[in-house]
Amino acid sequence: MEELISRITSSVGIDASTTQSAVGIILDFLNKEGPQDAVSQVLDAIPGARDAVEAAAGGGSGGLMGSIGSMMGGGGGLMAAAGRLMSAGLGMGEIQQVTQETIAFAREKAGDEVVSKIIAAIPGLDQFA
Repeated sequence: MEELISRITSSVGIDASTTQSAVGIILDFLNKEGPQDAVSQVLDAIPGARDAVEAAAGGGSGGLMGSIGSMMGGGGGLMAAAGRLMSAGLGMGEIQQVTQETIAFAREKAGDEVVSKIIAAIPGLDQFA
């Protein structure tokens, strides 16, 4: 995780604590919404990823955006994840950058085929890939 956190703080320009929270929220979202076999491979390939998911799992609904996401899809989906990321202090541009960096890192560590399977399974995620 340290390598990913450092990479994002450098490229996006947000502090390490916010980055840690954001990556945890993104990985938690993938864990809840993606195919479990592929997500497990990603979480196993990134040291500390499972701890980040556990830390983010108790993160709440994400305010208004999370409520809208819940109304639209039941469990949340992309809107709820975006709401949680906004609650963590990120703007839309930062959300996109952090998500793109996280996905790119996952591709490097777990492989393109595994990450592509996750992206294909989650509606709307391809806009961040």
